[in-house]
Amino acid sequence: MKALVIVDLQNDFLPGGSLAVPEGDQIIESINETMVNYDLIIATKDWHPLDHISFASNHQNKKVGDKIRMNNIDQILWPNHCVQESFGSEFPKSLNFSKIKKVIYKGQNPNIDSYSGFYDNFKEASTGLTNFLKENKVEKVDFVGLATEFCVKFTALDSVREGFYTRVITKCTRGIDELECKKAFEEMRSEGIVLI
Repeated sequence: MKALVIVDLQNDFLPGGSLAVPEGDQIIESINETMVNYDLIIATKDWHPLDHISFASNHQNKKVGDKIRMNNIDQILWPNHCVQESFGSEFPKSLNFSKIKKVIYKGQNPNIDSYSGFYDNFKEASTGLTNFLKENKVEKVDFVGLATEFCVKFTALDSVREGFYTRVITKCTRGIDELECKKAFEEMRSEGIVLI
């Protein structure tokens, strides 16, 4: 069986949101149209507590875009985004979210960021996505969503490492930086991810 995973299509990542991806709203219609090809549709959500380590507002004398070192990995500081139960954490009304069978929440631990829909950035805590896919006998997973060079890339890379046949539907993704998106697509392709 194949599944569709919609990565972080939340209000804060859309135009007008606190961490907007340019033209992020322009993929919603294509995603809605793509959904008809799948029996199992899953979505990931950033689901941050207000004291999350990735928020620049939680660090004195730091601003958005700064990097700090946490447990031997670089942490980019972001504006507050996708705070639990906030409007910014919700799916946009234009997304046909009634077809989503399961929502995977990530980034709930205040002390570690989580770009991937499978694991936190330390690769210590699982979100349960692997088990859910295996319980549903999924072998192929297609990914869409935001942002290409961050959460889409890291989720797709982990999908391959977890043993799933993995594809990214490029017309249904958007990123923050065009050059970084190109690099992300190259990296994904080099790891065996099929770009369609």
